[in-house]
Amino acid sequence: MKIYDISLPISPNLPVWPGDPKIELEQIASMDKGDDANVSRIAAGVHIGTHVDAPHHFLNDGRTVENLKLDILTGTAFVLHLDDDVDIITAKILDAAPIPPSTLRLLLRTRNSHQWTSDSRNFDPYFVAISADGAEWLVAHDIQLVGVDYLSVAPFDAPIPTHQILLKAGIIALEGCDLSQVPQGKYELYCLPLKLVGSDGAPARAILVGGVEN
Repeated sequence: MKIYDISLPISPNLPVWPGDPKIELEQIASMDKGDDANVSRIAAGVHIGTHVDAPHHFLNDGRTVENLKLDILTGTAFVLHLDDDVDIITAKILDAAPIPPSTLRLLLRTRNSHQWTSDSRNFDPYFVAISADGAEWLVAHDIQLVGVDYLSVAPFDAPIPTHQILLKAGIIALEGCDLSQVPQGKYELYCLPLKLVGSDGAPARAILVGGVEN
C-alpha cells in the first residue's frame, strides 16, 4: 500500500510567513561533547510547514486547536490537480473541476507544489490561494477540510476574507502540504496536529494512504 508523506520537513531553511518567527532548531546537548544524551530545542511560530488553522486564528472565538475533531482530520480525501496557469482558486474553477460529489476533504495541488521540489528558501507572495468566492463554494458544497500546497489558504494580499469564511463554517484549513508527488485521486488522509492547548494553530504530520487515480 502506497503511503505519501505530505508533510514538509521542518528546518531553519523552511520559508515562514513574513513577520512570523524564524525556525530555530539546535542541539543543546551532544554526546560527541561528553553529554549523556543528544538533546535539541525548537523555537518557532505555530504556523510553520504543514500545519492546521483553528477558528481562533482569525475569529478570536476561543475555538482552539486542541478541540479540532479527529474524525475530520482523518478519513477519505480527494486530491485535485489544477493547471499551472491557475493563479487563484475561484468558485468557477472549483465548479468546473472533477470533484466527486461526496467529497468532505479536498486537497488542492497547484503550481505551488513545484516549490517543494526546488531549493528555494524564500517566501513567495505570489502563491496560488483560494479566493473568497472559492471559499464560499467550499462551504456550500459541505467540504469539512481543505488542504493547500503553500503556507496559506488565502491570498497574500487578502488573508482575512477566505480564512473567516472557512473558519466560521468550521472548515479545517490544512496548509503547507507537499503534494508534489501525489497523483490526482482518492486517498485516506491521516492528519495529526500537535495538541497545543489554547493555540490558534499547530504543526501537523500528514500522510495519504492508498490512492485511486482519476
